[in-house]
Amino acid sequence: MTYFRDNIEKLDGYVPGEQPADADVIKLNTNENPYPPSPRVIDVLRNINPEKLRKYPQPFGDEFRTAAAKIHGVSPENIICTNGGDELLSLCVRAFCAADRALAYPVPTYSLYPVLAKIENCPAVEIPFDEQFNLPAKLAKTHAALTIVCNPNAPSATFVPINELASLADELNGVLLIDEAYADFAEDNAIRLIKDFDNVIILRSLSKGYSLAGLRFGYGIADRNLINGLIKIKDSYNADAIALAAAKAAVEDRRYFSDNIEKIKAERNRLTENLRKLGFKVARSHTNFVQAQWRSDAQELYEKLKSAGILVRYWKSPQLADKLRITVGTARQNDRLIEQLKNFGF
Repeated sequence: MTYFRDNIEKLDGYVPGEQPADADVIKLNTNENPYPPSPRVIDVLRNINPEKLRKYPQPFGDEFRTAAAKIHGVSPENIICTNGGDELLSLCVRAFCAADRALAYPVPTYSLYPVLAKIENCPAVEIPFDEQFNLPAKLAKTHAALTIVCNPNAPSATFVPINELASLADELNGVLLIDEAYADFAEDNAIRLIKDFDNVIILRSLSKGYSLAGLRFGYGIADRNLINGLIKIKDSYNADAIALAAAKAAVEDRRYFSDNIEKIKAERNRLTENLRKLGFKVARSHTNFVQAQWRSDAQELYEKLKSAGILVRYWKSPQLADKLRITVGTARQNDRLIEQLKNFGF
């Protein structure tokens, strides 16, 4: 006997990357930032007033909204705080999709999207990318209530020019959610579209660029009417007091943030060059990871690396079976990866 709805009973849930307890494992599988968060964040955590724990947090995270609005050139009312970027995705699918209101997205992409569609029991319209990961023209013709484009895309690390996203937003009758979880590592972003389109939502995360994956904090940027609608369905206090304080400190430390991003970009370029020398096909990355294509199925290579104490990400699917997604680590971690691959005879 089951107590679940039929769609939940049949659901294959999202499978997150491995989180090993062994501290000696080199984790290059979940796109965490290899460097620590801003010292300002550490200071905030060390000096948390116990009163913040006794009381409920700000329901809308007003102090963070004000700080982020200043950085992005928008109003605080254009921002919603969420428990990680994933909560914003969940809120949007709940708000816009239903059995007769589809979710659409290009594939391959973030594998949480189809899971959210199945939870909401709404149609999921998947439009394949071409081999160069260009934005599919058919995406504008799906009549979906919500269209999601991950940009830069995971797991391909590719980037769709912002003018193409603007054209897509203009063609759509529904909402366009641009998942910019990796935008901190790209040369451009879509935040300026908020001023021109009332159907665009931008997702941002502090997990990648700000080294705060364990904090679980993200936010959305959109026309205030969209933000007000999403606020109606969020949990009453969805972002906790500690996360709000730490997130504010993180986004305000612009110099530390910029320095970390530049270090990762430099290591990304070096890692890409070294992988290419070993025979991998690696397209230009706009993220903090690279997609490395091997000459055959990459599962054996993934297993060998795992046995050697190095975790990368592998998906056994037709479009991804010959590829590994490798997070950009520190120079030492990246050197260890390349050395281990050389030991395999590549």
